[in-house]
Formats: sequence, structure tokens, C-alpha cells
Amino acid sequence: MTTIFSTSNLSLEAELAAAINNKTKPLGSLGRLEQLAAQIGLIQQTTKPVLQAPAIIIFAGDHGVVAEGVSAFPQDVTWQMVENFLADGAAINVFARQNGIALHIVDAGVNHEFGTREKLQNKKVANGTRNFAQEPAMTSEQCQAAMQNGRDLVASLAGNVLGFGEMGIGNTTAAAAIMHKLTGIAVADCVGAGTGLSKEGISHKQAVIEKAVALHAGIHKPEEVLATFGGFEIASMVGAMLAAAERRMVLLIDGFIVTSAVLVAAKIEPAILDYCVFSHQSDESGHARMLQALQVKPVLQLDLRLGEGTGAALVYPMLLAAVNFLNQMATFASAQVSEKSSD
Repeated sequence: MTTIFSTSNLSLEAELAAAINNKTKPLGSLGRLEQLAAQIGLIQQTTKPVLQAPAIIIFAGDHGVVAEGVSAFPQDVTWQMVENFLADGAAINVFARQNGIALHIVDAGVNHEFGTREKLQNKKVANGTRNFAQEPAMTSEQCQAAMQNGRDLVASLAGNVLGFGEMGIGNTTAAAAIMHKLTGIAVADCVGAGTGLSKEGISHKQAVIEKAVALHAGIHKPEEVLATFGGFEIASMVGAMLAAAERRMVLLIDGFIVTSAVLVAAKIEPAILDYCVFSHQSDESGHARMLQALQVKPVLQLDLRLGEGTGAALVYPMLLAAVNFLNQMATFASAQVSEKSSD
């Protein structure tokens, strides 16, 4: 397996800082865009970064734990939403099209047979995971297969920006369990409403996770946690993230479920965080604490909790702005603008 290298480079960091600070603006006045410009420059190891052929992959998978009544929607909604993606009818279709982002739809493990479809990539490991409240969600072999599927998908991409989206009824339950196991944060602080649970539904969801955590108390290693509590879509994202970082791509991270995959990936290869742009803080309860546990700051706060990669698509124009000001904005010298006089 290729190692993910830290993007840290003191001489390049200094060059990027000088390039950003010499633009015709007060120091720091472009705020977060300056940080993004520097991050992308370090990812690509250049003072003149370029964004090419952006893509978002939506990984879809079903979860056996829905048998415990943890979702406000039936499992059939997973495959029905995949059909909506294929018909260009979902929010992510609108936002990706608006921003010129290629969209790839992947069946990582949906409990439905789609047949051969032109826009759907079949990477089905099984028809959904097993119920982790009673047994591990997947075998180690299935988990590795899903991760490899994600790696293979990244190998087929030509660009250098990759966003991550997901669809899977029950996957906020899986993500909350992963979050608890890998951060030690109390289950009650990891669990949220998901697709719209009532207070009673949230309490039940919490109880299901706590029962499952007790059942699998001896599980601690990141890939074991992933196999025990995760979904095929989450495992596929972990593999894809690792492969994308190995290729020095910019990783656009969506909300709660996608960030749970980052938690796993970062336990395997901590340097992956250098490559991640956390697009937004989800309105799903627990996401703020998850981001805090990773010690990262999201770009946007729009009260989103849709998933699908919508946050990743919405933040992409900010990345373009960051790269474009770095490459195109005049310097004080080139524009013959006087700099701030020293105090």
C-alpha cells in the first residue's frame, strides 16, 4: 500500500504565504480563502495550483440495523433515491451540474437489483450489511472488498478534486456507532435525528447502539470497527479516500456519514487530514463534535443534513475562488499599488 505523505513543506509554506500576502489586499483579508489556497498549494506542492476535472462519487448501501427500527424511512428509500440520482432528480444532481462537477453513482451494497444501468457502477459486495445489533455488519473479507472497490473507482478518475457523497437508510446509526468507538464520545452525544426521528426515536436509536457497543466490546482497531458497525458505502469511501490522498487529490468531505469514514481513514493514515476540505458542519447532531474530535474547521455552516455530497458540491466554488485569486490576482508590485507603511 502506498504511503500518504504529509503535505508539510516549510519552504513551500513560506513561498505560498509570501504569494498570498503580496496580493493587492490587506493581510489576511480574504480569510478562509487564503487558508484554502495554501492548503491546495501544499497538496499539489506548487505555488500555482490548478483544479482539474472535479468529481463526486455517491456510494449507496443498505444497513441490516434498520431491522431495529432506527430510521423514520423504510429501507426501500435507498434504492428509490438511487433511481432519483440516475434520473438527475436529486439535489446533488442540481448542484453538481450547476458547478460543472462529474457525478458517479455507485451501488456499494444496496438491497435491490438494478440490473445493468448506463449511469450506475455496480460494486455491490452484498445486498446490504447484517444487523450489527446482533452480529458484525460484515466480515473482514467483505470490508476489505468494499475498501478495494473504492480504491479501484479512484484509479479510474482523471481529475484532482474528489467529493464524497452517500445514500443509505440507517447509515447515521452506523456513523454514530463508529464515531463513539473511535472517539470515545458518549453515544448520547453521537446520536441525532437522522432522516427525522422523534425524541422517542432518537432515544431508541441510542439504546440500539449502546446494546451493540456492549455486544462488540472487544472491537477497537479501526478496520475492525468499520467491519463491525459500518456499511458497504462507508467502507468504500474509506478505501477511496486513502487512494485519493495517495494521488494528492483534494478531498471534499460532506457531512456526518462521510466524516465518519474520515475518522476511520485518519486512524489508518493520519496524514490524510492534510488533503481534506471539510465542506460544512451538518445540522445532524454529533457532527460538530466529530469535527472537533478531528480538530478540523468546516468551511460552511448552512444547517444542511441531506447527505448525497451536497455540501461538497456547494463548497467547490470556494475552492475555485481560492485557487483563482492565488493565480490571477495582481501583486502590489505588478499593480503599482502602495503597500501598508511600516509602523
